[in-house]
Amino acid sequence: MHHTTASEEKILRGVLDGWKEAVDQHQPDRIAAHFTEDAVFQGLHPYTVGRPGITAYYDAQPLGLRADYRILETRRPADHLILGYLSVDFSFTDRPTLTVSLGILLQETDHSWAIAHYQVSHLA
Repeated sequence: MHHTTASEEKILRGVLDGWKEAVDQHQPDRIAAHFTEDAVFQGLHPYTVGRPGITAYYDAQPLGLRADYRILETRRPADHLILGYLSVDFSFTDRPTLTVSLGILLQETDHSWAIAHYQVSHLA
């Protein structure tokens, strides 16, 4: 059964489109701005907490990295939280595309939404 609602997907896309655009343009500070101040972040490296670690992670990514995502599931555990489960293709200029699973939790603060938890899994 598919539980994704249009309103949740719209909110997710609002945040993720900005994240994707900043990733595609290699703008680490702009990427980090889509996260909460105390976000728990795990890419394909040990996790960090907070925007400085997120900025450093994306700053270290190769130029030409691009992200394309598909929303697979959404849930709304509370009014101010949206859980998203996605498939993301990270493409590079010099190596094969990497497809990962991404779990994110969006949190509403001051009438805007930001990523409070980001966890990538590379499923074999």
